Amino acid sequence: MKLYSFPTSSASWRVRTVLHLKGIPFETVTVNLPDKEQRREPYLRINPQNRLPALELDDGTIVTQSLAIIDYLEQLHREPPVYPADPVVRARAMAVAQIIASEIQPLNNSSVTDVLRDRHGADDADIAAWMSHFMSAGFAVIEQLIDGDHYAFGVAPTIADICIVPQVFNAHRYKVDISDFPKINAVADVAGAHPAFAAAHPSRQPSA
Repeated sequence: MKLYSFPTSSASWRVRTVLHLKGIPFETVTVNLPDKEQRREPYLRINPQNRLPALELDDGTIVTQSLAIIDYLEQLHREPPVYPADPVVRARAMAVAQIIASEIQPLNNSSVTDVLRDRHGADDADIAAWMSHFMSAGFAVIEQLIDGDHYAFGVAPTIADICIVPQVFNAHRYKVDISDFPKINAVADVAGAHPAFAAAHPSRQPSA
């Protein structure tokens, strides 16, 4: 099994976390995002959408999109589960995951910020304000949705924590002030200390 990944790709980080959490062996294939390798051959043959991550199965089948990959891994390896057993809590955890994976993170991708720069004349300050706006707006909602007593929902990590940890890292990376979100910060600290989350951290990747 191969994971096409880049250390600071938050979507890749989600999948790395689940692979480590479930103890699934995998090979990392680094796709250099700063060099735009995801937009060129040979990676375009792997994923025509030119996005990370992509998971190549042993038979050559390719699975893309982080939440779809995680769902696939969950179907094959049930333990430990990344979805809460209670249907309502599961829905809440998925809501948090989708706010991050579908609303916050995509608007901060280079595919979006490059358009802002190239077509609309945005400078670094504009891009920083753009990122801060969408991260802060999303975090304000998540802060209200999570329990945050330990992990986001309870005493074990779920899909919510798997998405929160990389997004908090991104906030710090882009100097977005998230001090107004104590539950999110507490969850990121607890989850980030978990061995599977620590193993998935950018600093622990082969190309770091």
